[in-house]
Amino acid sequence: MTPSHTPAADPQLTRSTLWLMTIASGMVVANNYYNQPLLVKIADTFQVSESSAGMVAMLAQVGYAIGLLFIIPLGDMLRRKRLILVDFVLIILSLLLAAFSPNIYTLMAASLLIGATCVVPQLFVPMAAHLARPEERGKAVGTVMSGLLVGILFSRTLSGFVGEHLGWRAMFLIAAGLMLLLWVALYFLLPEIHPQFKGSYKSLMKSLVHLFRTEPVLRLASIRGALSFACFGGFWTTLVFLLEGPPFFAGSDVAGAFGLVGAGGAIMASVMGRLSDRFDTRNIQLATLAMILVSYIVFGFFSYSIMGLVVGVILLDLGLQGSHISNQTLIFSLHPEARNRLNTVYMFTYFMGGATGTILASQAWQLWQWNGVVLVGLVFSVLALAVHVLFSSKRGRAA
Repeated sequence: MTPSHTPAADPQLTRSTLWLMTIASGMVVANNYYNQPLLVKIADTFQVSESSAGMVAMLAQVGYAIGLLFIIPLGDMLRRKRLILVDFVLIILSLLLAAFSPNIYTLMAASLLIGATCVVPQLFVPMAAHLARPEERGKAVGTVMSGLLVGILFSRTLSGFVGEHLGWRAMFLIAAGLMLLLWVALYFLLPEIHPQFKGSYKSLMKSLVHLFRTEPVLRLASIRGALSFACFGGFWTTLVFLLEGPPFFAGSDVAGAFGLVGAGGAIMASVMGRLSDRFDTRNIQLATLAMILVSYIVFGFFSYSIMGLVVGVILLDLGLQGSHISNQTLIFSLHPEARNRLNTVYMFTYFMGGATGTILASQAWQLWQWNGVVLVGLVFSVLALAVHVLFSSKRGRAA
């Protein structure tokens, strides 16, 4: 079905290729998060409740999970560069649909499509792991992930500023233009990788279930990731609601500026990747998951202090990225020929966790305001820590 190739046929991971994938990961994933600082403005435009506007953010996460499940496995079956370039066309169309949405339901559908198509970074991460030397795999994954995390966090800063001065629709138009420029850069600069999988799409999808059933390390990493990302999604979706009320009375630009705080920590992702290459994964997970739990304790006690929120954001983002990169470094060591499918299983579970945290936090805000959000975060972070402590001890250093 696809031409066979030897490992020598694949290009080496150069510094320029690594940086291209890192920057592209950040730019693409940002599309999935532009909506979060804009939710209040979106609610005002369409005259809907904050929880209904929160559905826009939640559907982006669900869409991402759908894209992970049905698109990312194709990276093991089709030429990687060609798949990425075709997907970019769909990204641009989805962003334009969001920009010109006449009602909240069209915007929800557009958000779902944006999430489903903006999964390209999850092709770049296993691509970096594939091209890197084994002893530098964690470093390569961490570098691409640093771009992805910075993109997530800076997206809020950019969209908050644009939304405050140009309106929320302008943000999606700007994003579509950026994606067109990025498509051109990838067309000329991204190397091609030929696939190894020679079966059908049906057998490709069936292999996802087989991997999940037979790899306990993959299951554990996926559950840890889902629970920790639920904490992340819940906080960032509802932060704009907290900041618009007393004592802050701040606009979307201030909510977006918090992305700058987390971005400082996200830049440390490459460092966490190096640590994952050298140290006991179980201890790294214990420390990073504990940071997520502590961040929500800080959010609970210091929610009416900007400095308290800043400290909590730093802890949350450092904890999440450390746990996430450690998880990915682990799973990429399992089956080199199936890295896209391993990443699919992990990231699908991961983003379903994020979507769950987003919707539960939005509902908790409607019922109990910020205390409800903190409660949701505490429950998920305690569960993540408990799952790790209970199950990783049975697998030693590898889990």
